[in-house]
Amino acid sequence: MSSQLHAMRRRRGKRTAAAHAPAEHHRDQRIAVVGLGRFGTSLAEELMRRGWEVLGIDSDERLVQQHRDVLTHVVLADATDEEVLRQLGVHEFPRAVVAIGTQIEASILTTSNLLELGVRNLWAKAISRQHGKILERLGAHHVILPEHEMGERVAHLVTGRMLNFIEFDDDYALVKTIAPESTTGMPLSESGVRREHGVTVVGVKRPGQQFTHATAETVVHPGDVIVVTGRTAAVEAFAELT
Repeated sequence: MSSQLHAMRRRRGKRTAAAHAPAEHHRDQRIAVVGLGRFGTSLAEELMRRGWEVLGIDSDERLVQQHRDVLTHVVLADATDEEVLRQLGVHEFPRAVVAIGTQIEASILTTSNLLELGVRNLWAKAISRQHGKILERLGAHHVILPEHEMGERVAHLVTGRMLNFIEFDDDYALVKTIAPESTTGMPLSESGVRREHGVTVVGVKRPGQQFTHATAETVVHPGDVIVVTGRTAAVEAFAELT
């Protein structure tokens, strides 16, 4: 185990990266990312960019070497061994992500180990709905299906008139779209968007300007980009009015 601990490397220049990130002294900005494949690497690097302290763990020595000067710490370790995780002190991190992809057994065992160790906020990547259900039953606090979620999102963008689409678990969505003609030229309180379409306009962006928070007095103009929320079917139907 001493060799595994010895493999932990401190990222060069991490103080510089943290200095450019927003100060969040009230939060414990430490996170463990288990699995340094494409998803885990992308996540870990973005967290580093935001000033977080990232412990990367992988059983592939090549990946560990590849990230030793990128992440705060990198460890060559078998995360399916609960005792290894305990010695690494992963349970002391307030957050952890199991980013293991195709190795479903390793994903399940690692998730179980982290939960047993008492990690307070655990995200786990799933490669299928069945895999996700198993992780949920184990007690994972958040289950991520990146391929499925991205495919569903792109399908909405390709087949509809939306500029962006985010759906939440409870059949609720957030959509960015061009304002339909029926909503323009009058305050939102008079256009009847919520009454007629069952959606709420929360933001408006004029060409060449930044988004602003929408109020009942906000007047939407032709060509404005708006952000609306509501039930998925309702926002989909509303976007088709564009």
